[in-house]
Amino acid sequence: MTKVNHIFDPVYDANSQVLILGTIPSPKSREYGFYYGHPQNRFWRIISDVLREPFPNTIEEKKNLLLSHHIALWDVLASCDITGAKDSSIKNAVANDFGEILSGSCIAAIFTTGMKATKLYQQLCYPKTNVPTTYLPSTSPANCGNFTYDELVAEYSKILRFIK
Repeated sequence: MTKVNHIFDPVYDANSQVLILGTIPSPKSREYGFYYGHPQNRFWRIISDVLREPFPNTIEEKKNLLLSHHIALWDVLASCDITGAKDSSIKNAVANDFGEILSGSCIAAIFTTGMKATKLYQQLCYPKTNVPTTYLPSTSPANCGNFTYDELVAEYSKILRFIK
């Protein structure tokens, strides 16, 4: 078990309308230097397909893709103890403070990716934000057997109702 502190800034601006939250960056994401950095994670392919945009290859392209469609991205946790990338092993979870991102943007909906992110948000964050979250299935390689690519695209298309 390793103590992990969140190292990425949230991606958002004053025009952000949707906030997508993961749990905490995986070892591969921390190594890559940005969210959903594992090569088998389907997040960026799904988001680009949902938005009908070319796949973003660089960190800058990924940030631009999100912001140009009024999407903010961050994680539920500021820190935790975790074994590898196994969300099920999380202990001593400390939530991020969403005050700045919620007051500095136009967030109309929050989505959490995966059951653990959803449960942690409801437990640690909802009492402070009073903003409900909508569950989205994890795009992690560990979840490949549970949802087909097309099913994930359909689920993630729910964000389109909240962005203009």
